[in-house]
Amino acid sequence: MATAQTKVPVRPLGDRVLIQRLDEEEKTAGGLYIPDTAKEKPQKGKIVAVGTGRVNDEGKTFPLNVKAGDQVLFSKYAGTEIKLGNQEYLLVREDEVLGVFN
Repeated sequence: MATAQTKVPVRPLGDRVLIQRLDEEEKTAGGLYIPDTAKEKPQKGKIVAVGTGRVNDEGKTFPLNVKAGDQVLFSKYAGTEIKLGNQEYLLVREDEVLGVFN
């Protein structure tokens, strides 16, 4: 569910989550700056909204293991990119989330 503080105009369904990508570092560990044309899309993001959960064959709903506000790592080619207003988001299934940062 979208929280009151995020004001996201869409609520993911089922086991889907809405992720806002977090910007990657603009320079390497050695101090070299990476040009925009050489950057890959980040695989780290913040969950801004979650669905109600996964439904099994018997109709029972299982809650998701992630929640709004979690910083997560997700698959490189995961989900569907969507643009809402001037913000870009990624809509993915929970199983495409690889981990949660502590």
